Amino acid sequence: MLPALLFLALIAAALATPLLWREAARWRKARAVRRAARSGPLDIPLYDPGRERRAEQRARELLHSCVNDEEWAMYRDLGFIRVRGKHARRQDDPERGPAYAYLVYPHKPIVAYVPESGRLLSEYCVEFPDLSRDSARARLPASDDVLAKWMALTSDERRVIRRANMHLVGRQLDPARVRRDLWRLSEWERRRHSEIGAGHS
Repeated sequence: MLPALLFLALIAAALATPLLWREAARWRKARAVRRAARSGPLDIPLYDPGRERRAEQRARELLHSCVNDEEWAMYRDLGFIRVRGKHARRQDDPERGPAYAYLVYPHKPIVAYVPESGRLLSEYCVEFPDLSRDSARARLPASDDVLAKWMALTSDERRVIRRANMHLVGRQLDPARVRRDLWRLSEWERRRHSEIGAGHS
């Protein structure tokens, strides 16, 4: 009886060996995959906290090199640039300046207003995505966004305004904030002119 049981056990072991071998191989392969996933490089890029700061610094340098001294000082001190409107200038009295102008903010609509009265006209939503990054919807650094709007307005104002989404001021920007910025701009210009005048005397 005992030899028969031993014989049956040997046959069962012989039949089970290929199955055990395949399971062991599958387990080793799965373990190797898990180990590689833990130790290998991740597909997700690591966040670099200084990347955006460096990009903004480069953008500020480029903006500084493109705009004039007054516009650069305005952006540096106030955070926006005023661009004078090219069309519908007062032909009878050019010294009074343009009939309208724009405030150009980073990542906000362009605001049209009347310099003489401070009356707010419209806000124009334009967008310049950062096409150099993986996503076409990535935002430009703040200073690059201002430079893109400035270049568009100064080179082809009609096209920018025609293609922008126009709304009354208040759709995205608080009118009170825009009026405060116009007051800050007038105070800034008054101080700047007095400093320039003092420097020439």
